[in-house]
Amino acid sequence: MVIDMNAAKLTTLEQVRAFLAGTVEVGFCATGAGEDERYRPIAGVLARFGYKRLKKQDKGLILRYLERTTGYSRQQLTRLVGRWCGGRVLRKNYRAPKHGWVRKFTDLDVALLAETDALHNTLSGPATVHLMRRALERYGDTRYTRLATISVGRLYNLRKERGDLARRQVFAKTRPTGIAIGVRRAPTPDGRPGFIRIDSVHQGDQDGAKGVYHINAVDCVAQWERVATCEKISEAYLLPVIEALLEAFPLRILGFHADNGSEYINHKVAKMLDKLAAEFTKSRPRRSNDNGLAETKNGAIIRKHLGYSHIPQRFAAEINAFCAEHLNPYINFHRPCLFAEEYLDKKGKTQKRYPLNAAMTPLEKLASLPDAGDFLKPGVTLDALREKARAMSDNEAAARLNEARNRLFQSISKRSRKAA
Repeated sequence: MVIDMNAAKLTTLEQVRAFLAGTVEVGFCATGAGEDERYRPIAGVLARFGYKRLKKQDKGLILRYLERTTGYSRQQLTRLVGRWCGGRVLRKNYRAPKHGWVRKFTDLDVALLAETDALHNTLSGPATVHLMRRALERYGDTRYTRLATISVGRLYNLRKERGDLARRQVFAKTRPTGIAIGVRRAPTPDGRPGFIRIDSVHQGDQDGAKGVYHINAVDCVAQWERVATCEKISEAYLLPVIEALLEAFPLRILGFHADNGSEYINHKVAKMLDKLAAEFTKSRPRRSNDNGLAETKNGAIIRKHLGYSHIPQRFAAEINAFCAEHLNPYINFHRPCLFAEEYLDKKGKTQKRYPLNAAMTPLEKLASLPDAGDFLKPGVTLDALREKARAMSDNEAAARLNEARNRLFQSISKRSRKAA
């Protein structure tokens, strides 16, 4: 079916513009015709308006007019206009094949391809095509006469056929599967203390020997922090340290967040957190801020006080005792932390700032929270924590920490040299 339009009134470009704008009435009549009859009005319009002599803008106008009246796409019209401008008659240039599609590659070719893939462990498509061409041209194997002419795309299609798959066995690598432990999202404390972020810090390698591992656990809201040290990061060494860390927190553990390392994302840790009725979350891909607080504390606390140098694993117990007796009391009772305040900028984006009057120790921050006592463990009170903080001044606690650290490092250095 062809729509034949009575366009006798359209003789100027202004009338064409009016037609496209919908202000001119044009009559259409349907007549049965083939593809060639649909091409003739196109040639008539191009000749009537002198398409070759028109400006670029007017040529676009004629093409939009033809697109509206013929139903052809802009790409097809561009091809037809190109033919007409080249002096060619617009007619249909394609026809259906006389005998339909004939299969070029037989079942024997599929079997031969499978045999070749099995011999060479299924090489890439281009490499396999090259092998089959070499088999025919260099070694005279006439079985590859048809396969030597195959394209790479057709080769991949033949590999998918049932006959090929039945003859060829492909061993694929084991694909990783997701571990159904923890929820992949950032922790959402909503102003409640007790949501812990945890991370590991390795104390360097030396001559192929691993150093100790520090475990850093920080509360999201109050920034209450506990640092512990273990000899190795395997479950046998790490799990007791994590239990001791969580037990030492004065807060009820409501949440536990870690990166995706297997030292934390495992069934034993998940079982321990189930007993505490704590929410278990893990970091999302490309979301570095999910565990950002623990990462910043790694540098501000552990690296600043324990450095970057290698510490042999046999000293893990002594460093752990130093952390429990000196480092942890100092950072929770005497070391001020900055706490962010969020605000909207002129563009409506949420920004953070750290005002001076918001600097507090973790204990002071915990005490400033509404209903802070409700989040403490049974038997722990704010008064008892304040009493520990008042046992010495901030400067005395810092001096005691530095003296203990110097003694520890001197002892480790002497014994390390003797062992060497």
